[in-house]
Amino acid sequence: MATKTKTIGILTSGGDCPGLNAAIRGVAKAALQQGTKVIGVLDGFRGLVENRTMALEDKDVSGILTHGGTFLGSSRDKPHKMSMGGKIMDMTEVAVANAKKNHIDCLVCLGGNGTQKNAMRLHEAGLDVLTLPKTIDNDVAMTEITFGFDSSMAIATEAIDRLHTTASSHHRAIVCEIMGHKAGWLALGAGIAGGADVILIPEIPYDLDCVVEHLMARRHHNKRFSIIAVAEGAVSKKDAQNGKKKKEPLQKEKDGVVLIEEPVASRVAREIQQAAGIEVRFTSLGHVQRGGTPTATDRLLCTRLGTKAGELLAEGTYNVMVGVRGDECVAVPLADVAGKTKLVPPDHAWLKTAALVDTCIGEKF
Repeated sequence: MATKTKTIGILTSGGDCPGLNAAIRGVAKAALQQGTKVIGVLDGFRGLVENRTMALEDKDVSGILTHGGTFLGSSRDKPHKMSMGGKIMDMTEVAVANAKKNHIDCLVCLGGNGTQKNAMRLHEAGLDVLTLPKTIDNDVAMTEITFGFDSSMAIATEAIDRLHTTASSHHRAIVCEIMGHKAGWLALGAGIAGGADVILIPEIPYDLDCVVEHLMARRHHNKRFSIIAVAEGAVSKKDAQNGKKKKEPLQKEKDGVVLIEEPVASRVAREIQQAAGIEVRFTSLGHVQRGGTPTATDRLLCTRLGTKAGELLAEGTYNVMVGVRGDECVAVPLADVAGKTKLVPPDHAWLKTAALVDTCIGEKF
């Protein structure tokens, strides 16, 4: 059967992560085999607005399966709120017009929650789209897992493994900050896999007294070191009750100078040290979690998601996200995804698992 999609555009948007090149490869190879023309859009939605594209052939996507990052480039620009010449402008109509100028039947967008919403806006403006769920935070709705998550969890787990040796050598408590502003999947998964003694996530405001009690109990049982895995969006019960939320990591002053906020790991380390009177160190993994080559699990997932996207494009199924449900990759209406966030539920099995191996989650479980 002949493909119903003659030309697709493909872009990567938002933060980079391992697996983006693998996903581009999966989509492009599957589409090219169906006889579909593939156009790569450079640097996310900004490249679409500025009409910066390149034709993609099989040779362009060969050999990139194991490469980290995205060879198309990415940005966090939003078509409806884009900085142009120092002014914030709605460039949605320009983005749609450029897609049509390039004869793009469907725009494939690889990205997280922000990308899902931006793709939905383009669809509402008259452009057919299809998305793949990418984020190390694993917080995109209507899919069991996002690509990039497994690779980042492996990186964070290895970091915790390494912290164990220095913590045990010096009999210290060490706080390790892991990405995750709103969702704690990454800190929770890496914390369990790395054997962290305390795991603090945004979904469960932590009780400092509970954390200190747990650390002191470990010392009482001659366990003279502890690892605390903290999601960057973690907040104490006291602050949560006062309506105080963690600030974004970057803020701009009126004169345009960018200030870097104190890492949450630093705050938690200081709180513990003051309350418990023990020596505490901290480290923030930062963008290390986004880099490097994707794991075998992510390579397989990206290839499956990409080739499923190719099948859907061939049959003319648009305005959906390719999600994971059990062993299958399925088409989910984009309207059911955009604007929603998948958080760690209070009864999730991972939380019970953590509690059963005597890991403190910041409150009595």
